[in-house]
Amino acid sequence: MEPGSAGRRREPGSAGRRRGRSPRRADVVIRRAVARDAARLTRLVRTSRAYEGPYAPMVAGYRVGPDYIEVHRVFVAADGATGQVLGFYALLLDPPELDLMFVADAAQGLGIGRLLAEHLREEARGAGLTGVRIVSHPPAEGFYRSIGAEPVGTVLARPPAVMWDRPELLLRTG
Repeated sequence: MEPGSAGRRREPGSAGRRRGRSPRRADVVIRRAVARDAARLTRLVRTSRAYEGPYAPMVAGYRVGPDYIEVHRVFVAADGATGQVLGFYALLLDPPELDLMFVADAAQGLGIGRLLAEHLREEARGAGLTGVRIVSHPPAEGFYRSIGAEPVGTVLARPPAVMWDRPELLLRTG
């Protein structure tokens, strides 16, 4: 993480829900995750509507533990006024890969994913990376392509852990 980037405020726009209204994008803070975030991040993964139906087994027992947060570059998008977690991502540096990216169901469509993707690019660039591999959940491929990720292949299913082929993309940092 680059010095001074924790708690960085973002440009005006919209993100998250609070008391029936959406906070301005300036109210969204992207910060490094800490061990006490683990339960909230695990809940966000396990309850994601993107993993309902045939995708549910993939996240049923998934856990984002404090040990994972301590070892990896995990960043949280939170409502600056309430602290509510709106989404998060995890960047692996060697090899460069987006390991996780989730946006809370209630925050879908409010620009949180784009904020996280911008931050991901900054983090990767700051770490000297020219690109980041993304193995996408099939329904999320359109989002990744919309932020500039380019298709580079397909990762074949690995039953019983993963029962479907997944798009492989490259997000350049330049």
